[in-house]
Amino acid sequence: MTSAPSSAAAGEHDERVASRSAYRAVIERLSKASVDKHWEPYRDIPWDDPEFLVDPVDPRWELPEIDRLGGHPWYRGRSPEVRARIGLWRVATAMKIGLQFENLLKRGLLNYAYRLPNGSPEFRYVYHETIEEGHHGMMFQEFVNRTGMPIRGMPGPLSLIAQVAPWIPLVSTELFFVFVLGGEDPIDHVQRKFLREGRVHHPLEETIMRIHVAEEARHISFARHYLRDRVPRMPAYRRLVLGLIAPVILGVMARIMLAPPGPMIRRFRIPTNVVAEVYLLNPAARRDLRDSVGRTRELCAEIGLVNRLTRRLWKIMGIWADAAPSAPR
Repeated sequence: MTSAPSSAAAGEHDERVASRSAYRAVIERLSKASVDKHWEPYRDIPWDDPEFLVDPVDPRWELPEIDRLGGHPWYRGRSPEVRARIGLWRVATAMKIGLQFENLLKRGLLNYAYRLPNGSPEFRYVYHETIEEGHHGMMFQEFVNRTGMPIRGMPGPLSLIAQVAPWIPLVSTELFFVFVLGGEDPIDHVQRKFLREGRVHHPLEETIMRIHVAEEARHISFARHYLRDRVPRMPAYRRLVLGLIAPVILGVMARIMLAPPGPMIRRFRIPTNVVAEVYLLNPAARRDLRDSVGRTRELCAEIGLVNRLTRRLWKIMGIWADAAPSAPR
């Protein structure tokens, strides 16, 4: 069995490549890393180890402070068993949404790879990533199954709309990889905070998160290098269109990934005013939303997708930070 990554800090260097040959070298390095360092859910996770069994009232499922509901008086006033069940529901929903997003991602990646020419370095890496995302989907679904909870994931209407995402590469691969970062960066941001916070976690949850963070670092690196290589070479009008669409996609995706699941709210009768206080009116929650897309926001500014016009959309979507890179005039 290959052990899970020992540190949440393990990740890819985000290099600024100045030439096509340097870009190609980065893609080849990512492909090699996928061979040298990868995990398989049914080989590397001891699902049936007594320490890894899922007990829905295990206190280690209680929501941490980084989930704003975890520190609210309403939540703290519930019994330990209810607090644990709410926390487990939250974790399982995040994994279900994660596997649904990665299902869309895999289909989009394969649509993109289908049109790549012979000799393209991206082809091999895209297949490595598709395989890794398949493993992630299996381990997420296995976790959800073992909770025994009726976890649905994405809301029905949103899931229906999301079915168009795999076809985005046929219109614009650059737009597709913005969509990719819109789903991957917020979850990566939250999971890294979770693993850094220092509290005792359930070993199954922690193992899954460490594997996911380690492999997603490569996926995020590929998307960022792709955009850094391609976007500056796009015609100005296409770059403007992408710049207008990017903050909308990122704002919507971040909310999907970070929002409290409606079925959890209804199941545990969480009062509407508590939900509003924790997730809508709380300045810290709004800061979490902005921070979750911080790296992608910086990348968009760097590659010319942020200007005086598009910056207004970042602000409207609630994902522009005062300390964000200045937009070109």
